[in-house]
Amino acid sequence: MGNGNGREYTLRCLECGGEFVGQWRIRCHCGGILEIWRDLSGLDGERLRRLFEQRLFTERGTVYAGGVWRYKELIAPELPDNVLTTRGEGNTGLYRSQACAAYAGIRELKLKAQSENPSGSFKDNGMAAAVSHGLSLGGNVFACSSTGNTSASLAMYAAWTGSFSLVFAPASNISPAKISQSTAYGAQVIRFDGTYDDGVAFLETWGDVLGLYVCNSLNPYRIEGQKSIVYELAQQLQWKMPEWIAIPGGALSNVSALGKGLDDLWSLGMIDKLPRIALVQAEGASPFHRMVEHKRKTLVPEPNPVTRASAMNIGNPPSWRKALAALELTQGVTVAVSDEEIMLAKRVIDRSGVGCEPASAATLAGLKKLRANGTIDKEETAVAILTGHMLKDVAALEELYSEEITHMPGGELLSPEAVRIALNVFKSV
Repeated sequence: MGNGNGREYTLRCLECGGEFVGQWRIRCHCGGILEIWRDLSGLDGERLRRLFEQRLFTERGTVYAGGVWRYKELIAPELPDNVLTTRGEGNTGLYRSQACAAYAGIRELKLKAQSENPSGSFKDNGMAAAVSHGLSLGGNVFACSSTGNTSASLAMYAAWTGSFSLVFAPASNISPAKISQSTAYGAQVIRFDGTYDDGVAFLETWGDVLGLYVCNSLNPYRIEGQKSIVYELAQQLQWKMPEWIAIPGGALSNVSALGKGLDDLWSLGMIDKLPRIALVQAEGASPFHRMVEHKRKTLVPEPNPVTRASAMNIGNPPSWRKALAALELTQGVTVAVSDEEIMLAKRVIDRSGVGCEPASAATLAGLKKLRANGTIDKEETAVAILTGHMLKDVAALEELYSEEITHMPGGELLSPEAVRIALNVFKSV
């Protein structure tokens, strides 16, 4: 068990190489983004595999049975037990779907349903770590800019720990369900004219002045917590990885964490191979894909991103350098898909019995496109990370399925004949 006596970590700048030991900050003096670096050389990968298996079955009811703190040695060994925050995040399902595999055109596809997290998205894995670190610093006012999932997760953990949450949310192109969820958990929500990126810029400028602990993906602890997603995936697969992992990209914290987690597992000899990452963006909000596609060295922001997949509606993703490192490590690729392709893929995932919000469905749409252009072979295997629950975007459900609801003509009462007609229509779809 961890007790807070873990190894020291270093904050390293991805731009100038500057290092900070024992000093918490979000950005480097040069303005570069920071990441946490730890020396893993003293760790035994095989011993860790046994420890993680043991915790899964013997630590039930404790923080160490969860899908984040089960892997504390690789996430935040320095944090004391009394600040570790959990709502039972992680421990999400991994489902083989023949329908989704056939749609993508590959031999086997499994869906990692981070939508089963307590707030309904993958953000919980990272937020558990960020809020725990904030509490260790004595913080009690947690803040973020969000297109929805981050704010709901932050508000949930703040409420759970008796803290206060402040959320900045764009006034448009965001799911009302996510904002309502954040408000229900007690967040003070501030809607503003502008984009997600404008909210992040405000927090970077004024966060410290206002006494806020900022929980956006710039926060290195968010990335550390989100690494647990791939640790758990590897454990569920008995440490034998697929050829591909597909993941949607908005702020790019998810792919950054995926790459960093895979690097940990590979360096420690805990997995049989490094899977390739397929990062999928929406065509209307794909600045990172365009950068990679055109072999640019820096990202050109999209000032007015627009996509039906609101969770990916981000034009200036702050974690693009970390995402690029993840692609380089895994020989990964990027792909952009249309909103129409996303919604078609969503229908397939929904009808598979798992379901997801539109941004998650981009993974299946991306795999299909990569198979069609020959990047992925039909005999290869993949895992698609589903990042958000289908009820995160109720409007998308109405858009796709409202016409499939049978209404009795003229408000008539139920009758066997009417039901037979409805069944015949259903069977013909």
